[in-house]
Amino acid sequence: MNNITQNISALSQAEKRTFLKQILKQKAGNIQSLNLLAKADEIPPEYYNFHLYPEYLRLRQQIQEIEAIGAVNPYFTVHEGLNNETTIIGGQEYINYSSFNYLAMSGDPVVSQLAKEAIDRFGTSVSASRIASGERPLHLELERELADFIGTEDCIVYIGGHPTNVTTIGHLVGQDDLILHDAYIHNSALEGCKLSGAKRLSFPHNDWQALDEILHNQRRHYKRVLVVIEGVYSMDGDIPDLPKFIEIKKRHQVFLMVDEAHSIGVLGKHGRGIGEHFGVEPHDVDLWMGTLSKSFASCGGYIAGCKAVIEYLKYTAPGFVYSVGISPPNAAAALAAIRVLKAEPERVTHLYERSKLFIELAQEQGLNTGTSQNTPIVPVIVGNSLHCIQLSQALFQRGINARPIIYPAVPEKAARLRFFIASTHTEEQIRLTVNATAEELAKIQSSQFVKIS
Repeated sequence: MNNITQNISALSQAEKRTFLKQILKQKAGNIQSLNLLAKADEIPPEYYNFHLYPEYLRLRQQIQEIEAIGAVNPYFTVHEGLNNETTIIGGQEYINYSSFNYLAMSGDPVVSQLAKEAIDRFGTSVSASRIASGERPLHLELERELADFIGTEDCIVYIGGHPTNVTTIGHLVGQDDLILHDAYIHNSALEGCKLSGAKRLSFPHNDWQALDEILHNQRRHYKRVLVVIEGVYSMDGDIPDLPKFIEIKKRHQVFLMVDEAHSIGVLGKHGRGIGEHFGVEPHDVDLWMGTLSKSFASCGGYIAGCKAVIEYLKYTAPGFVYSVGISPPNAAAALAAIRVLKAEPERVTHLYERSKLFIELAQEQGLNTGTSQNTPIVPVIVGNSLHCIQLSQALFQRGINARPIIYPAVPEKAARLRFFIASTHTEEQIRLTVNATAEELAKIQSSQFVKIS
């Protein structure tokens, strides 16, 4: 004790004050810990009760606001059959614009037959991770077919589209790296960015000049830089100027990833995606990502690229190594869809014609289709969440199924109905739909409603 007193007395006044602060801070910390233990019964119930989660309560409030205006909840609608240009809901047939079945491959007899045969031969699941004992000939055939279709050296197929982006982005870059992405990039890419631990910056939508400026200022501060864009943006139906992004990628020596969830099977004369649309060399993009659940009538996702990155992902990517392989019927369905598309490229032509017709008619009627560029994703921007729900309900009563996208999924002023066009939609269906949309929206806008805040 005397030694401690002597040591303290030898300190300067400033050192004594610092020492005393440390002692008091330590004591305060101990007291606070004891208080927390003593008051464990006072922990707010929302910290341990899901029913009281503030986030859940906000969700319930939004659902109640929809119900308060007499509208039917537009989400989780049960479809009782094939989800194509028409659908059955509650026993009634509707013209359908809520399907990703762009090329009518889901339900195609050839595709369905190969999926059935795969079940007979391999069962309904491969029952293991592919790196363990889940590898099947169908997996290798599908990956080879995809790589050849896109024009890359190799390909890896994951069990889901969303985890494809999450695990690939999260695994390939890290804390010493930078990810630059379009402001409208999909949630799956954003989740991958968070997982990676890399620095993340967004650039304005489709603005390659802004990207170029950011790279000019930031590139030298990081090891690896990954730029992420989409082939067709799922909310707006527009496309980036891919050649410009490739030029920037090369000049700044960065990786470029293109999410083709909504552009593979849709863009290009043969449906080979945005690369074919612009006539670029496939190897000028490092990572071609896509999903199998839209044009390819299945479920899953893929990354196509050089042999090195695919081999690395197959042996090390957590979402692949520690996940069961894609099921036999899903692998067979995707494989069949690609082969049917190669044999019948006119499906892409029909899709383009129907999409173009919808946009032209909508614009003639004064509907706001935003920046959609003759792709099968056509928004009709209403700019008011309540009006958007009412428009969807009015169309539903007229036998047309189109789902609303409202705040907070999009900004309030961008609330919209989103129409997904299929190659099998008829001209008559499209004309009827556009006319009905214009008529019902005019009725809603001429009435007085309270705006959802």
